[in-house]
Amino acid sequence: MGIMQWWGRHGGVAQFHHPTGAAGHVAGWIMGRRSSNVARNRWAVRLLDIQPTDRVIEVGCGPGVAVAALATRAVRGLVVGVDHSQVMIGQASRRNRAAIRAGRVRLVHAPVERLSIGDGPFDAALAVNTVGMWPDPTAGLRELARLLRPGGRIALVSQPRCPGATAATSAAAADELAGLLTEAGFAHLRTEMLDLDPPAACVLGNKA
Repeated sequence: MGIMQWWGRHGGVAQFHHPTGAAGHVAGWIMGRRSSNVARNRWAVRLLDIQPTDRVIEVGCGPGVAVAALATRAVRGLVVGVDHSQVMIGQASRRNRAAIRAGRVRLVHAPVERLSIGDGPFDAALAVNTVGMWPDPTAGLRELARLLRPGGRIALVSQPRCPGATAATSAAAADELAGLLTEAGFAHLRTEMLDLDPPAACVLGNKA
């Protein structure tokens, strides 16, 4: 987990790990508007092939960019966004206000290690650039597997932010994600790459 863990540990990006206060609001503003972030989230949603009646959970939903993209596809389903930052839940709430009022989006303030979600089973799960921040990634993924229906889909995305990251760094991060998914009991894994700088890697699989 060396490559992905760098993101959450270093001071310059700490507010992207757990946004708080005024600096956290700025971090959320950046995450919600930076073109590469928006492209990466929408790309991951497309790869998950969300259907109109799907129930989807995103762990580490941040300012709600992917939640909004998921909700435009799961028009008769439900999207649950989870984040451990109250600042991010607030920004995601504003971004998805109409869908929340319509009952198609629900946001939960909780850490990944304490997911008490009663809206399952889910058809699909998503986590974008957050797995490396989880205290115990394998346990978190096993908890997501518990919330998924048999055969349920998962997409994990990593775009490494360590200094000097290259396509090789992204490929190594994808290998780390694939290993975690295998350990957590997921199967039929495949990896897709998005041409950013550095590339974003998305590892997809199914609950065995």
